[in-house]
This record gives sequence, structure tokens and C-alpha cells, in this order.
Amino acid sequence: MGVHRIGLVVPSSNVTVETEMPALLSRHPVSTFSFHSTRMRMHTVSPEQLAAMNAQRERCVMEIADASPDVILYACLVALMVGGPGEHQRVESAVAEQLATGGSPALIRSSAGALVEALHALDAKRIAIVTPYLRPLAERVVEYLEAEGFAVSDWRALEVADNAEVGCIPGDRVMEAARSLDLTGVDALVISACVQMPSLPLVDAAEQEFGIPVLSAATAGAYSLLRSLRLSVSLPGAGSLLRADSETVPA
Repeated sequence: MGVHRIGLVVPSSNVTVETEMPALLSRHPVSTFSFHSTRMRMHTVSPEQLAAMNAQRERCVMEIADASPDVILYACLVALMVGGPGEHQRVESAVAEQLATGGSPALIRSSAGALVEALHALDAKRIAIVTPYLRPLAERVVEYLEAEGFAVSDWRALEVADNAEVGCIPGDRVMEAARSLDLTGVDALVISACVQMPSLPLVDAAEQEFGIPVLSAATAGAYSLLRSLRLSVSLPGAGSLLRADSETVPA
């Protein structure tokens, strides 16, 4: 079996997705992956800079397609969710059309769509989330997930606007926010609704502490990538979402 080539479209100030995604997929029991990135300029997580970043999408898709990836992950969750309900479907369709027009067979996934997909896979109805965003953006994320049919019973916004600083938020602060949530009747906890906020070492420990499925934008992204490639979604130490089975999962 050859190496599966993963394309990542990331904000220019993002460093976490290029750390956590390889760390996750390197745990795969059978398959091997390589990772290739293209960047969209963005420093402050604000509606204006997110819009300016999204305007760079077509250029970045063309660039990463030149690396002949098997699948591309549009790795900025809030950038799509601020676009309103269903934006991940619209963007994934637009990128798929662009790739096909350019002769690329690459598949396309997004962090926003991956989180929705993962929550459905867990059969989660009521959820709680931790975000790094300022409250107005965090509210947009909550509204987006509720429009997808999930009841967000409680949420926290860590109020960090600088995207570089988001990548340095300590795990203790994330766990403190998670512990402050009312998890009564919650089916799943999204401990990091952002691919830039580090959380991978927290997922398994949080599941054990809270006794419910815990996932992050990173583990959801890995799940979606593996499903798109029709590979097993079993990765050790990454929470119950990625503890399914050792068989190939149908897309």
C-alpha cells in the first residue's frame, strides 16, 4: 500500500493542525500518510480577517492541487461557520468543482463539516463545546451547530483574538473551561472547536474524567479524512470517536 497524500489548507498563523494531524494519523495501524500545506494570510480571528482569508481559497486550492493530494482538508472551522448554516457544504461543493475543472481527482473535506460528521457518528444530540474565540464568533459557532440539529447545552469562549496566541493556549486552561461546563445530559464534549487550539493530549484524559465521548476539531478532521479514504478509523489514544473498529469504514 502506498503513502496517502494529505493536503492541508490552513491560516498562515496556524501551527497546530500541522502538528496534531500528523501525530494522529501516524498512529494508524496499517496506513502511512504524508502532509502538504498551503496557507491563507490571517492573524486576527475576526469576521473581517476571516472573510479576507476565505477570499484566498481558490488560489490555495490550485496550489495544493499541484501536489496531487488524495484528499484536501480546508482546516479553519470558524472561517466557514461564520458564513451561516450549510456553509461547509457550499464551500466543499465549490472546491470540488474547482478541483474537477482543473483535472484533480482529490477529495475535499473541511474542519467545519468534519465536526458535524463526527458528532453524527457519535449519535450526539446534546453537546457542550469549548472555543478559543471572542464571544460574538463563539456564538456564531453555537448557532451553526444548532442549525445542524445539535442542542448546545453549554459552551465557553476563551476570548483569544490573536490566532498565534490561540496556538499557545495551555491545556490546563482548556480543561478548566471544560470543568466549568454543565455536562448534565450531554452526549459529547467538543473540547476544542478550533484546529489551532491544542487539545490532542486532553481528549482521552477528558473522556475518562467526564465519562462521555470527547472530541476536538483535530480528531474530527482525522475521522473525516480516514472515512474519505475508506480506511479504518481506529487510532489509539484519541477518544471514542477514533476507537471504532479495525475494519475499513465505508464512506
